[in-house]
Amino acid sequence: MDREIRAIPAEFRIQQKENEPLKIIGYAARFNELSEEMWGMREKIAPGAFTEAIGKSDVRALWNHDPNYVLGRTKNGTLQIREDEQGLFYEVTPPDAQWARDLVESIKRGDVDQSSFAFTVDVEQWDESGNPVVRTIVKVRELYDVSPVTYPAYPTATSGVRSLGDVAKEHKAAPAPKAPEHLRDKLKFLEV
Repeated sequence: MDREIRAIPAEFRIQQKENEPLKIIGYAARFNELSEEMWGMREKIAPGAFTEAIGKSDVRALWNHDPNYVLGRTKNGTLQIREDEQGLFYEVTPPDAQWARDLVESIKRGDVDQSSFAFTVDVEQWDESGNPVVRTIVKVRELYDVSPVTYPAYPTATSGVRSLGDVAKEHKAAPAPKAPEHLRDKLKFLEV
């Protein structure tokens, strides 16, 4: 299963308490919120979708999903992630590096205001009863990273199309249920 990337308008901020290091805190994902419509489908994440992945993954916080800019990591405690009633919450202590200080300043100014996460899906459900079709991510297999981002991957054409194509291939390969005909035709066009 290929890695997918999704982004949301972030609710993250810089926090610095007295005698504690500066932290970037916010949500990488929100539960039960529908994505923007793309090619006749929307997507949402079910509560609890990250529970198992959080427990087994060494998740990184990356700047713009770039592995050269590691903000923190769960393995060493510089990144904490958890699910709450709203979604996937993260808190990261960035390194004392110029690029990280620049990012913090961009967040403070409001220039960077969205979050994203990279993952693979274990369990999904498709609701084809309405228009658009809705894909619900019930269980995440692997959570790779959470990232403050300049341009979110989900609404953009290039990254969004690639991820949607992967989803469509997996959905078409499954025995049932199949995507509606109008969606399959559009997804075939994207596979070219």
